[in-house]
Amino acid sequence: MLQLIKEKNPLVHCITNHVVSNFQANGLLAIGASPIMGEAPEEAAELAALSQALSLNIGTLHAESLKSMLIAGKKANQLGIPVVLDPVGAGASDFRLKAVYEILETVHVNVLRCNAGELAAIAGEQWESKGVDAGEGSLDVKQLAVTTSKKLGLLVAVTGPVDIVTDGESVMEIPYGDPMMASITGTGCLLSSVVAAGLAVSTKKPVEIVRDVLRFYAIAGEQARQESQLPGDFQQAFMNQLFSLTEREVSKRISLQEETV
Repeated sequence: MLQLIKEKNPLVHCITNHVVSNFQANGLLAIGASPIMGEAPEEAAELAALSQALSLNIGTLHAESLKSMLIAGKKANQLGIPVVLDPVGAGASDFRLKAVYEILETVHVNVLRCNAGELAAIAGEQWESKGVDAGEGSLDVKQLAVTTSKKLGLLVAVTGPVDIVTDGESVMEIPYGDPMMASITGTGCLLSSVVAAGLAVSTKKPVEIVRDVLRFYAIAGEQARQESQLPGDFQQAFMNQLFSLTEREVSKRISLQEETV
């Protein structure tokens, strides 16, 4: 998949939040994809039609960006272009949660990439979240992911200490990554667009594609942590790992994990 992204250089249309747009664009460039960051309703359909994947992110949502997401999403559906939705802080306000429901009702979303708090909000379950952070709760996140996947008819990828990917039938866990990844803003947002890039180029089963992307991304975080002790240094090291991490290194780390388990 990593090689395919570099070879095919997929154009990923990102309607994303203003806090992370630069980080997200640079991260896509680092893996070999090509970002286009456009949120004006006047060009949303046109940009979506030019692209090979669409990444939607509600982090700094407003009425115009929501309109663009609906327009771009419908165009992507018409053309068979994969759509990834990142419901940032879905439980932080009624506006955000209603927007997520409107997107899910209007657009066929291929992957919902979220944290546990966002998943709970979308599923209507109790969860103590703080703004856009994952927060804490006692729910069985794995089971909730499976239930939500079946109910909404899409893949659910929940990131946390152990990432979970499910299509409602199979459930895959990704036990990699490092807590430092949560110390800089935008790692989850970028991940959603990297998932979109993977879906754009790979012919494997979608649930396997998403699993492979999450593995690569989490292992890149582990590698970056070995090179850095502070968040500022980590951000730079992480970007470098996205650029340089090889499939052989990823496979070696996975084999080591399996041997340990």
